[in-house]
Amino acid sequence: MKLLKQPVFKQPINKDRWLAIGLLVGVVMLASLVLIVPIASKSLELHDKKEGLLFKLEQYQRILAKKDAVVASMDAIKTQHDEQGYFNSQQTDALASAEMQNFIKKTIVDAGGQLSSTQAIPVTVKDGFSRITVRVRMTGNSEVLRAVLYKIETSTPLIIVDQIDIRPMRGRRSMTSHKIEPSNDLNVNFQAVSFMRKQPE
Repeated sequence: MKLLKQPVFKQPINKDRWLAIGLLVGVVMLASLVLIVPIASKSLELHDKKEGLLFKLEQYQRILAKKDAVVASMDAIKTQHDEQGYFNSQQTDALASAEMQNFIKKTIVDAGGQLSSTQAIPVTVKDGFSRITVRVRMTGNSEVLRAVLYKIETSTPLIIVDQIDIRPMRGRRSMTSHKIEPSNDLNVNFQAVSFMRKQPE
């Protein structure tokens, strides 16, 4: 009589094994998070930094590409200013002051006025330019003054009239009527200012 083969039943995986497998998976995931997340974060940070540097590089390249045009424009402006003669071209401050005083004296005399005095004020230097200033005292009527101011302010090199003070002259007493006759003349004080590039020492 044959013995019947009894079926073999596999033993189910117990809870300890499932717990061990779960812990293993958890450790692997935790290790992945600890290692991968900082690396990914650093990679993104480096990528953003790289993009920023590339953007700046492109900006600098555009600026450098315009450098020649900017230099050429600056040279053109400088040449234009030199040609227009806005600045006094004398070699020294003293020569520039003397030239301006002679010009003002001739201007006043040609307009029919009378120059009382001119006085050079010490030169001041600012932003690479010497400020040449002359204090002027003159007399003349309103038409003379208008002609003088127009001639000075439209001159080349450029002269600016500053701190002008205009006062009517006191009339003279008549020898016959002994009354003071009104006068059309004016006492005028002003400063004339011209500029020149500071000479290298």
